[in-house]
Amino acid sequence: METNKQKAKKAGFPFLIMISGVGFSVLFIILFAKLSEELLEKEVEIFDATIINWFKYIENGTLDQIMIFGTELGSVWFLSVCTVGAIIGLWVTSKDKWGILFLVIGIGGGGLLTTLLKHLYARGRPSINPEIDAIGYSFPSGHSMGSLIFYGFIAYFIVRSSRKKVLKWFVIFTAGLVVIWIGSTRIYLGAHYPSDVLAGHLAGVIWLILTILALEWVEWRSANSIRPTHVFKRFIGKYIHF
Repeated sequence: METNKQKAKKAGFPFLIMISGVGFSVLFIILFAKLSEELLEKEVEIFDATIINWFKYIENGTLDQIMIFGTELGSVWFLSVCTVGAIIGLWVTSKDKWGILFLVIGIGGGGLLTTLLKHLYARGRPSINPEIDAIGYSFPSGHSMGSLIFYGFIAYFIVRSSRKKVLKWFVIFTAGLVVIWIGSTRIYLGAHYPSDVLAGHLAGVIWLILTILALEWVEWRSANSIRPTHVFKRFIGKYIHF
């Protein structure tokens, strides 16, 4: 039977990964706070105007239809339907109760966080258009944040599965492109400023990382009887010297 010391040794690497994840989350929080500060000080107007003018320059009828279709991939109704489908898929394939729970927390919590931030900054939109879900406050972009969280979670579930590495890289690449596409549609269609989209992506990354970290921690704790304090003590003793 393994001792606590042996179990803690095996747990050192995942613990180090979790510490790194928290560090990245803090970094994205700092970036988001900086962007928010610049928004309040109106230092992003040149940044927004430059990108908006470029999108206006490339406008055409065909691109209009492509962008309208793309923006629906990040809409509330579409992500809600896809979330239900993902939940069913997780249950049927692996009965992954923790995965389902944290997917719901990720999507639902991200929606609540978006609403809170919108009311906190109360920034008006470039234009109001209910047909493309462009109503309410603008900062941060709910489409950008919600799509990053959802497609990020889907990519995470595929990556941690036993599927082939080629498929995993394809899913990561495709998910990234879809998220960028959705964010671009919000600028092109006049629903958001570029800084709204950037802020939505930053906030989405923060929430996605923290939610996945929580999921990994809970699943690891469920599979191991070792106490977190044992892992922490070993980590301190090995990597930190006083």
